[in-house]
Amino acid sequence: MELSVVVPTLNARDELTGCLDALAEHAPDAEVLVVNGPSADGTTGMIRERDDVDVLIELADRTINAARNAGIDRARGDAIALVNHTLSVTEQWFEAVRAGIQSNKVVTGPTLTLPDGRVVRDVERGTVAGRAITYLNAGNMAFQREVSERLDGFDEYLQIGGARDFAHRLAANSVEASWDEQMSVTRGVDADGGELEVDRDWKYRSLGYRLVKNYSLRPTVLGRLVGLALRDAGGELKAVSRGESRPSQWFGAGRDVVTNILGGCKDGLAARRQDDAPRRNPNGRSSRTDRAVTVYDWR
Repeated sequence: MELSVVVPTLNARDELTGCLDALAEHAPDAEVLVVNGPSADGTTGMIRERDDVDVLIELADRTINAARNAGIDRARGDAIALVNHTLSVTEQWFEAVRAGIQSNKVVTGPTLTLPDGRVVRDVERGTVAGRAITYLNAGNMAFQREVSERLDGFDEYLQIGGARDFAHRLAANSVEASWDEQMSVTRGVDADGGELEVDRDWKYRSLGYRLVKNYSLRPTVLGRLVGLALRDAGGELKAVSRGESRPSQWFGAGRDVVTNILGGCKDGLAARRQDDAPRRNPNGRSSRTDRAVTVYDWR
C-alpha cells in the first residue's frame, strides 16, 4: 500500500511543524502533501526549508473541503489519509492505517490529549433513515483512493461538517467505515483538533443542508432539525434566566438558527436535484479545477 497524507493548514505554523515532525518520524514512507490556504504566518517559507514534504499546494480558498479536495487531486497513493494540522500521529498510527485499509475501504481513529492521554474524540455511531453510520474523526481518517473517486471527494458547499457529510454518503453507497483505537493521533491541551474554522451560523446551515441533501425532507430529518433547534433554544433561555444573557440575544440567536436551518434545507434540496446519484455531491472534486494558486512539487 502506498499512502499519501494530506495536511490542510491555515495560519498554524508552529502546530504544523509538530504535525510534520511526527509524520517524518512515524510514517517516513508516506507521501506528504501540505495544502496551505492561504496563511500569513510564514508557513510557506517553513515548508520550503524542510525536506520531508513532497508537495505544497497554495490555495486562495480558505475552506477546509476545498483544501481536502486539492490535496486528493495531487496525491499519488492508492490510499489517502487526512490529518489535521494541529495533530501528531502516534508510533502505531502508520501500521494501523496499513492494516485497516487492507481490510476496509475507510478507517478512522481517536484523538488523544497529551500529556494525560485523555480521549477527546472517540467513536461515534448513529442511525439515520435506517442507515447505520460510523462518523469519521475529521482530523484523522484514511480511505482507499477508489472511495474518493466514487464519492467525488468532499462537498465544497460545506464550510464545516464535511467529514460528517462524507460519512452519510459512505453509508448511502454501502461503504462501511471502521474504527481502530490504534490509529490514534495526539494534540496538546490547548490545540484545536477539529475543523479549520467553525462558524455558529454554519453549524445549523450545514446540518440542514447535509440531512436534506442525503435524506430529503422526511419526518425523521425534520424531527432532528427541530429537536436541535429546541435544545439549543432551551440552553440559551437558561442563560437568560441566570442573567448571563439578555432576552434580545436569545431572540436574535433563535432567529439566526431558524434562518440558517431553512437556508441549509433549501440548498440541500437544490443539491439533491443537481446530483441524484448515491454520491450526492454536486460541489465535489470534479466541479472545479482552479483550487490551486501555486504548487511546489518536489517528487
